[in-house]
Amino acid sequence: MSKRYILYPFLPLYKFGVWLRNKLFDWKVLKSESFDIPIISIGNICAGGSGKTPHSEYFIRMLKESYNVALLSRGYKRKSKGFILADDNSTASLIGDEPFQIKQKFRDITVAVDADRCNGIKNILERKPDTNLIILDDAFQHRYVTPKVSVLLFDYNNMFYNDTLLPVGNLREPATARFRANIIIVTKCPENIRPIDKRILIKRVALFPYQKLFFSCFTYSNPVAVFEENDVKELKIENIGRNCNILALSGIANPKPFDKYLTSTGANVKCIHFRDHHNFSKRDIENIIEQFNSISYRNRCKSYIITTEKDAARILNMDIPQDIKKHIYALPLRVKIIDNEDSILENCVLNMIKS
Repeated sequence: MSKRYILYPFLPLYKFGVWLRNKLFDWKVLKSESFDIPIISIGNICAGGSGKTPHSEYFIRMLKESYNVALLSRGYKRKSKGFILADDNSTASLIGDEPFQIKQKFRDITVAVDADRCNGIKNILERKPDTNLIILDDAFQHRYVTPKVSVLLFDYNNMFYNDTLLPVGNLREPATARFRANIIIVTKCPENIRPIDKRILIKRVALFPYQKLFFSCFTYSNPVAVFEENDVKELKIENIGRNCNILALSGIANPKPFDKYLTSTGANVKCIHFRDHHNFSKRDIENIIEQFNSISYRNRCKSYIITTEKDAARILNMDIPQDIKKHIYALPLRVKIIDNEDSILENCVLNMIKS
């Protein structure tokens, strides 16, 4: 039995606190602010990784050709406070690893951080008046903003009906909170998910008529160089095989899919795991180099440190020797909507925005 079961006496207190907070919003005691431009909120009710940032990127790609999109995040674990508008000089420590990652990918959109989402939205509209759509990353619990579209994510491997509330389980809110969402996406599904499994999920989620349900999975692209010093900007994944060595470096909530994908290349893979959003220390870097040297001494030119995009954002400004930098790559991850329902999802979002 999990040691967390000893926390059962605190479960009613947590449950009451969450219930009271939501009721205060429902009763209009706590105010939720609306804005003149569409706001899309993306989040979850389960602690841990459900793919919020990759799905935020998915919606940015979907909408940035039609709207002047801004992305607003709280900037989790950043070493700063208040509102910050990201620019070319921003670092992961200043704005957080995930906003930094998004800014690196989408240099033509506005990226900002603020724990106070209402204040953040107002600052964006003041400083970037052409903005006509804002995406809130990880904001399902932030009810001080009334979104036009609320997107709720559930991990296929950790559905709400198999879980319970914190501190015993991983749910931040009761399962009934899902009814606040317009769109629900079951993430991290097998790409070849069986129709019967989808039907079971649809039944268990128990949608209301105003809600739409979609299923997504992750796909990986060729690893790309993290540092400019690397002359080989991209590794062809099909060229990585049994004669290659990979040190798989990750500090994410669930590294299993990342590890599994790299292992599937047939390379000799050694994994190093850190906690989600881990801030790498000098000692961490020394240990990573030591581990890399131990697997690469026989075939240096076919040895790589492959990390996640989020972790790459945090090691970018670390003091790493030049001869190690040229071996470090990030593995790009993208969201794929299963059964080619991308256009259905896009039309659904656009209709909600315009309604």
